[in-house]
Amino acid sequence: IDLYYVHRIDSKTAIEETMAGLAELVQEGKIGHIGLCEVSAETLRRAHAVHPVAAVQTEYSLWSREAEASVIPLCKTLGIGFVAYSPLGRGFLTGRFQHEPVPQNGDFRSTLPRFQAENLAKNHSLVEAITALALSKGCTPSQIALAWLLAQGDNIVPIPGTCNLQHLSENAAALDLQLSGDELDALRIALSTLPVVGERYTPEGMKGVGA
Repeated sequence: IDLYYVHRIDSKTAIEETMAGLAELVQEGKIGHIGLCEVSAETLRRAHAVHPVAAVQTEYSLWSREAEASVIPLCKTLGIGFVAYSPLGRGFLTGRFQHEPVPQNGDFRSTLPRFQAENLAKNHSLVEAITALALSKGCTPSQIALAWLLAQGDNIVPIPGTCNLQHLSENAAALDLQLSGDELDALRIALSTLPVVGERYTPEGMKGVGA
């Protein structure tokens, strides 16, 4: 296993103990590197002091930017890769849900506060700003969202998921899309004036975030 992630921090076990156990697996050659997910900056610093953390995976996108406060800066300081999951906001930033409702039959998003109808309506202004920029550049909103992420730092790697081959090609093309300083400024202004409404997860799900 090249990279072994601890996807949620065990609140009943000290992170030092967890890292010591994983470090033994590294020494035995069973895993190559250790990664943490949805971790706080404090826990990350403690973990890294026991054994180097190779990557931190946390939700990060134009509508989920909490990691910018402390985790991303610490990753940069410590030389840790930052893996951004749900970089397209679980499909929201593609503009899809401006035209169709969230599927209700077993779709995980239907349980999330941000995807409730009243919150989606309030969050549409952010997608409109992204879509307007995409139209001016002749690309898709998804490509704008991914290009913005890539512009945030060399240590940031977005991992968009898709079951659609066309979407896969579009996402890969974002590697060649450059946003100018003015365009990044315009997005920053939009983000500051269009606050996101609704939590990322249910209250129960949020218990494992930033541990």
